[in-house]
Amino acid sequence: MQMYHLSKLKLILIGLVLFKWSTAQTTSGTAFSLQQAIDYALKNSPSALNAEQDKLAAKYKKREFQGIGLPQISASFDLKDFIKIPVSILPNFVAPAVYGGLVAAGAAPFDPARLDANNYDPIQAQFGTKYQANASGSVSQLLFSSDYIVGLKAQRELEILSTISSNRTRQDLIANVSKAYYGVLVNTERLELLDANLSRLKKIVDETSAYNKQGFVELIDVERLEVTYNNLTTEREKVERLLQLGDQVLRFQMGYAGTEKLQLTDVLPNDLKEESVNLGKIDPSARPEYQLLQSSQRLNELNLKRQRLGYLPTLVAYGSLGYSALRSEFDVFTPRKEWFPTALIGGTFSLNIFDGLQRHNRIQQAKIDVTKNQNNLKQITQVVELESTSAAVMYNNAITSLKSQTRNRELALHIQEVATKKYQQGVGSNLEMVTAETGLKEAETNYFNAVYDALIAKIDYQKALGIIK
Repeated sequence: MQMYHLSKLKLILIGLVLFKWSTAQTTSGTAFSLQQAIDYALKNSPSALNAEQDKLAAKYKKREFQGIGLPQISASFDLKDFIKIPVSILPNFVAPAVYGGLVAAGAAPFDPARLDANNYDPIQAQFGTKYQANASGSVSQLLFSSDYIVGLKAQRELEILSTISSNRTRQDLIANVSKAYYGVLVNTERLELLDANLSRLKKIVDETSAYNKQGFVELIDVERLEVTYNNLTTEREKVERLLQLGDQVLRFQMGYAGTEKLQLTDVLPNDLKEESVNLGKIDPSARPEYQLLQSSQRLNELNLKRQRLGYLPTLVAYGSLGYSALRSEFDVFTPRKEWFPTALIGGTFSLNIFDGLQRHNRIQQAKIDVTKNQNNLKQITQVVELESTSAAVMYNNAITSLKSQTRNRELALHIQEVATKKYQQGVGSNLEMVTAETGLKEAETNYFNAVYDALIAKIDYQKALGIIK
């Protein structure tokens, strides 16, 4: 009996362990640090998935084009049943010979006018058999083509272009996920602080209301505190709705389809106010936009080269082998019936001698594309420098504002604590305490806005320099 109870206890303990393990697994599935959220987005976001598909498509497109230079082999089988064998109309070459013989023999009757006019009815003849079958195979090989040679280089460049585009999507996704993640963190901390302030203020309201009932304070003192409490409650509701919206935005950016509540394990960084930057030399080539234009420039130059080499000839070798079966009966597939072979080999040498200056004009258009893209490269260099400088200024301004709002928050908190103590000790006014509470709420709102602005400015600064990871 004792052994039975021990075994039962072991089973219960094992069950509890398994339950806690499964619960931990479920919880860990919805708990994300910022890096984990980014990694999840890179694997599940539709934009990231499509970018990878574009890279894969570019690889297969390159292989497809490479296939043009490989031997091209084809086969065919054709079977015909002539319900009506075609009729051919032939000149009547028999009648002159016949009538000519009659004239020579002096035979009658004969109409010489008809012979002279050569006006004989044509012969209707049917050639061929009712059943015809043809089986053939052919092979061709491209020996030389300037379009193909240049096209191979262009396909490799297109593959590079898809990789750069994927990196650009990756950077955009990292920035968007980071901003959404920080937005949730900021509102979560704001909500926690508002809850603490509401709890503290509710206690003061209740105490003041009790004092009012005892006749120690006026009703207006209670009402002032209730107004402050109601405003703080309204602020909390707004932040709670913003938090719900931020959670949906983060889910969208991550491509998260689950319904579980996301648990964010990171906390807001507390060293932002020490991170002001001095913008040094800007490298525009770190930006994906600049890299895309560089790749486009190489493609434009390859297109210009292709147009210029288009005057060169194209050489193709080919060969084919076929068999035909001609039957009056449907015995095409009967063994040992004769099939008539046909075989050939050949080559095609193509040279465009004059095309009405079409290629010349295409060359001029390709030159214009190269020049325009060079201008775009100069412009994007200026754009990158402007965006980087602007992002650095905005970031430094955000850090300065954060330092100021941090200090203001500390002062407002100190003022509120002093005002509350004075009021509770009977040496301060209710109005002074309410004013301090209102000032603290504004200072905390400004502080969290400054924290969020600094985080966003940092992300924009890293993105402008092309160093976001």
